[in-house]
Formats: sequence, structure tokens, C-alpha cells
Amino acid sequence: MVIRKNLNKKYALISVSDKKKLKFLCSNLIQNNYSIISTGSTGKKIRSMGFKCVDISKITKFKEMLDGRIKTLNPLIYASLLYDRNNKNHEKQFLFLNIPRIDIVIVNLYPFEKHNNKINTDKTIELIDIGGPSLLRAASKNFKFVTPIISTEDYAELIININKNKGKTDIKFRKKMAYKVFKRISIYDNIISKWFYEIKK
Repeated sequence: MVIRKNLNKKYALISVSDKKKLKFLCSNLIQNNYSIISTGSTGKKIRSMGFKCVDISKITKFKEMLDGRIKTLNPLIYASLLYDRNNKNHEKQFLFLNIPRIDIVIVNLYPFEKHNNKINTDKTIELIDIGGPSLLRAASKNFKFVTPIISTEDYAELIININKNKGKTDIKFRKKMAYKVFKRISIYDNIISKWFYEIKK
């Protein structure tokens, strides 16, 4: 039996390394009737501020593993982010999964550029973000329906846009955020590639 209740709710996925402005973000999303899905340390921080959130592992039925290297890389999450809401076949497949429909993805990347180290390469390797860019790329590809947010600087504009559009974002804003995502990730990848080039010397 397929339960359709998740299609009537709004969900925001939040997984951030930079936790400033998180209280502002969560309080405003909740005021606009969003439920929050989160990961590890972000979820703990959100709960410590008095907000409710659902652990992503409750949705995927898969616990974080390898010291957090794997937590969001799961087909159920990407199905939620990538399905075409106007495609009847996509909708049918998504309903069968019985998972939340994620409308907003808020992720900021591990701060590789601030802490890259050519001596302690093992420590620096752990700052190469895998799941974050993947989530943001998926949300950005599906910008017609999903809002990607990569920077804390965009939180205020997100809330303004939601308030202006009765609890949702508009297509112009989503497209703008998708542009920022791909621009930022391209810079991020370039910094990492330069680091690899330098350490091989």
C-alpha cells in the first residue's frame, strides 16, 4: 500500500559545515510549515536549539558509516531530489518509495580552501566534500522544482522569497541559486585539483 501523505508536506534537507545563521534558518522554515531533514552534527545542533528534525538515516534506513564519509549518498534521497514532478511515470515511481519529497536543499561545503595542508595530506583529504556537491548538483539540475542553497549569505533571501510566494520559492530564485551552486562547486573543484597538483611535487 502506498502512503501519499508525504506529498502534502514540505521538507527541507539541511547539512552544513558552517552552522552560523542556523537558528534563523530553522525558525523561519518551520514558521513556513517546513519539516527539516538533517544529518549527524547538523541534526544535533538543530535539536540543541530546540527544533525538531528527522535524521536522514530514518528515511534511508542506512546509518552513517566510515566515520561520516557516507551519509547522504543514497538512491532514496536522490530520487526525492531528481524526480520530475510533472512526469506521471516519475510520480508513480516516487509514490511507491513512500519517502518525503524534498523541496529545499541547504548545504555548504567542507571548508577545504581554509584548511588545505600540503604536509598533513591525510587530514586534508577528509575535507574533500563528496556528498555535499552531489546533493547540490542534483537539486540544481532539478531547479524547476527544488531550491538549492549553498551559502549562508543566501538564507535571508531564501526566507524573503518564501514569504513572498506563500511558503514556496519562485522559479527565478531557484534558477539563480542553481547558477550559484555550479559556479561555487567549479571553484571548489579547481582548488582541490590545484592542491593535488602541488602535493605531487
